[in-house]
Amino acid sequence: MRRQLIAGNWKLNPVAARDAAGLLRAIRAAGLSRGAAAVLPPFPYLILAREMLAGSGVAFGAQDCSPHSQGAHTGEVGAGQLADLGCSLVVVGHSERRAAGETDALVAAKLRSAQVAGLTAILCIGEARAAREAGSAQEHTLGQLSEAVNDEASTCSQLIVAYEPVWAIGTGLNATPADAQAMCAAIRAALTERFGAPGRDVTVQYGGSVNEKNAPELLAQPDIDGALVGGASLRAESFAAIVRALPRRV
Repeated sequence: MRRQLIAGNWKLNPVAARDAAGLLRAIRAAGLSRGAAAVLPPFPYLILAREMLAGSGVAFGAQDCSPHSQGAHTGEVGAGQLADLGCSLVVVGHSERRAAGETDALVAAKLRSAQVAGLTAILCIGEARAAREAGSAQEHTLGQLSEAVNDEASTCSQLIVAYEPVWAIGTGLNATPADAQAMCAAIRAALTERFGAPGRDVTVQYGGSVNEKNAPELLAQPDIDGALVGGASLRAESFAAIVRALPRRV
């Protein structure tokens, strides 16, 4: 069965550790014990997340990692270091990092580094508005997928793909459920064609202005296994509502 997961990407929030602790406390108190929730705080709060979420059933991970395992790389954080802290997940290729200059080759290197360290990589792919309007959204998005993922089917067990149309991130806009389903189905078909059954079972998320109001219809789509949530993950009650909107699948 495909894993369902709602992952909360806190981005560069909150500023103070006491606020991070308050948010973690509220998420823990929400009783999200199905194992279908994860938080992705900034690096300084990872140890806090480990301590405050222990035994809660809520996983935690990081928002990025270095392509390097160790060495003279000032300011970098290695995937092995994240794994040693207890992280189980790491995001690679988020559109905000791609916009800052990350190439497909760098995203691929980060993904490999994460998987070698034993982490599950949440690979973000998605098109800008220009590609959507030009009718090349699927070509662009599947091209990013192809460039990032290597040819070893065994790595599918350590892969989550998050479809995030760039034009919907932090804008209040989001793809229609039908559009999101169509792209997630295309992603699953591409993975299945490449890897067979292991590819078919990869978790595919949708991200892009997901909130407690639009989550139920998005998550009801057959090829959407969860969501990568931004702003709504900074409000414990909203995040919990999105997690609870996951349909029970058999």
